[in-house]
Amino acid sequence: MAALVLASAGNVQAQPFDVSDIRVEGLQRVSAASVFNAFPVSARDRVDEAELAEATRNLFATGLFEDVTLAREGDVLIIQVVERPTIARLNITGNKQLSEDDLREGLRESGMAVGQVLQLSTLEEIQRELEGLYQSQGRYSASIETEVEEVDEGRVQVNININEGAVATIRQINIVGNEAFDDQTLRNVFELEDQPGLLFGWFSSDEYSRAALAGDIERLRSYYLDRGYVNFEVTSTQVSISPDKSDIFITVNVDEGNQYRVGDIRFVGEMEISEREARELLEVQSGEIFSRRDVNASAEALRTRLGADGFAFAEVEGIPELADDGKTVDLVMAVEAGRRAYVRRIEFSGNTTTQDEVLRREMIQMEGAPASTESITQSRQRLERLGFFSQVEVETRPVPGEPDMLDVAYNVEEQPSGSVSASVGFSQSAGVIYGAALAQNNFLGTGNQVNVGAQRSDTFTSVNFGFTDPYWTIDGISRGYNLFYRETDYADSDISTYSTDAYGAGVNFGYPISELSRLNFGASVEDLSIKTYIDTASEIRRYVEDQGSDAQSLKLTASWTRNNLNRGIMPTAGSYQRLSLETGVPGSDAEYVKLRARAQKLYPLGDDWSLKFSGNLGYADTLGSNDPYPFYENFYSGGLGSVRGFTSNTLGQPTTPSREGGRDRTMGGNVVVEGSAEVLFPMPFIEDRRSIQTSLFFDAGNTFLTSCYDVLEEDAARQRCSSGVDMGDLRYSVGVGLSWLTPVGPLTFSVAQPLNDESDDDTQFFQFSLGQSF
Repeated sequence: MAALVLASAGNVQAQPFDVSDIRVEGLQRVSAASVFNAFPVSARDRVDEAELAEATRNLFATGLFEDVTLAREGDVLIIQVVERPTIARLNITGNKQLSEDDLREGLRESGMAVGQVLQLSTLEEIQRELEGLYQSQGRYSASIETEVEEVDEGRVQVNININEGAVATIRQINIVGNEAFDDQTLRNVFELEDQPGLLFGWFSSDEYSRAALAGDIERLRSYYLDRGYVNFEVTSTQVSISPDKSDIFITVNVDEGNQYRVGDIRFVGEMEISEREARELLEVQSGEIFSRRDVNASAEALRTRLGADGFAFAEVEGIPELADDGKTVDLVMAVEAGRRAYVRRIEFSGNTTTQDEVLRREMIQMEGAPASTESITQSRQRLERLGFFSQVEVETRPVPGEPDMLDVAYNVEEQPSGSVSASVGFSQSAGVIYGAALAQNNFLGTGNQVNVGAQRSDTFTSVNFGFTDPYWTIDGISRGYNLFYRETDYADSDISTYSTDAYGAGVNFGYPISELSRLNFGASVEDLSIKTYIDTASEIRRYVEDQGSDAQSLKLTASWTRNNLNRGIMPTAGSYQRLSLETGVPGSDAEYVKLRARAQKLYPLGDDWSLKFSGNLGYADTLGSNDPYPFYENFYSGGLGSVRGFTSNTLGQPTTPSREGGRDRTMGGNVVVEGSAEVLFPMPFIEDRRSIQTSLFFDAGNTFLTSCYDVLEEDAARQRCSSGVDMGDLRYSVGVGLSWLTPVGPLTFSVAQPLNDESDDDTQFFQFSLGQSF
């Protein structure tokens, strides 16, 4: 503390006196104004010894001075000070778990920074806090040493030397007082482990931390409460550490209490729905073992049901009441529906490209209508299924001063939905692809789909234009039309040696029949020319001889689609089904009917893991004639999107090679059977998991011919075709796949191993498709 000295001509004066002036001595960096602001005595004040002592303490409390002394010359008060040194340099060493930037920011907030006055009390407090922080991470051997070195007069260097030490590992977890469940069962509830396995020890959690232990205690409590032990209690927890501070021993003392079953269930409060309907929503029933998880799920189900009717602020709580018999617990469902809430305004943010109208027309929830949690959620799901956004979040905000009104805010994050550019790409099935194209599912933010451009590769040349307005009418009826011209050389796509030229036009309409389902109808005309070569397969040459090389067709299509996937691109949950019918109507050169069924089902497994099942079935045949089914309308199988590990389009019955050369390939088949099972999992170390998806897969599939095509007479003896659908001919493969939605185009690849390939099958271990725009 400061010394108080009152001296005048060498004599101590303890009597009150009037201060005529105040003089400050010893200042170097601190301003005199800072002293006068902190010193509560002014000239012309009458002061005594007690007041001067209090004033000295106030000045010392600023932390700017190591010593404060008062002296008196006549009626002049003299303040003599010795300033504390300032920090010239601040060095931190030894830190790895905590970044230097974070440490310096924390020190700055505590007043420990270059240019600040050094206060040893603050330095000591920082040392204790850092040690406590490391101990909370289980680093009990951590030590912090501080050192102050003089740089020059009035300036010092502060060194903070950190020894973080190692995280103490858990040697033993003991649970005392348990009778209903054995120790191992309860230890399995804990995330912390005391006996990491030899094989998977790297992935165990045997490093101690207070937060992890607190979480495990809560998991243990939930485990008992979900199994009827309503009075379960953790009576105490002891954590001890070995002398070398490397091993932790944990003891958890519990009092299980009795196991209870559910007795009477009754409802109190404002229900707004019938008690019968409310009871049907409950996850818990009388006579069952009490479970807090089921009680909470029941409360949430009731809250969701009330929210669907506009009671957005409904409160539901399940209150257990112990019965006198000591064996049952009555459950009181307290329901307060509150006032029905209405939506004042629906707002959108984050849609930098997509127009508000495109988002607003997907809304099930309307402005001015009762706020339905179900409608708000369905509206979010509809936005996600558009495929325009990588993420959609929704928030409801009460309106200040309006207890029955709220605003709904949707925040979206745009993602690439096409490209407008010259392009270069490569596909193993088509070779080098180049051209100029515009392909947009959200053209200029209008939600319209536009395809226009020209492309050329080793196997095809195409010019196309297509346009679809998904909201041709306000009711969601879509209309689209397209024009196309294609030249395709199937020899270079691993299909039989022939080529086709085709051009045509079409129009289609879609009609929504429910929230998730819609019907589509279309009509198109096509003119097709077939070219054969000297090495063209005998089946194709015979078909052209019998049916001609030109075919004009009027095609009608119809389809039913149900889409309940959670996202339009790279979904992780939900289902998708599509049934389609295509027919070449009577009067066309090729009269046929083609049926196809596709389905997907995804089951979320938690932590961005999902189980995905896919299926694809197709059947086609001629329509009311004995003519062969047009081979160029066959189904094909193999490759990406089909049976990975087999070369694209190569699965099926082999053709009969020409006598002039060539090799046996496939014409596909009028029947296709394909299926896939995949485990989708997140890519490690990748934060944006919505644009990249990895999987372990098992694929199966093949194409079949219900009747073999005729061949040239001279080749009949060499034909190897066998008709019919034999599931024993399915091909299987396993592997790893990846899909990545990059800003410049899609990237898909797989590494697959066929499981039952035959000697004449074409296989590919690595397959990919890459598109790049510039």
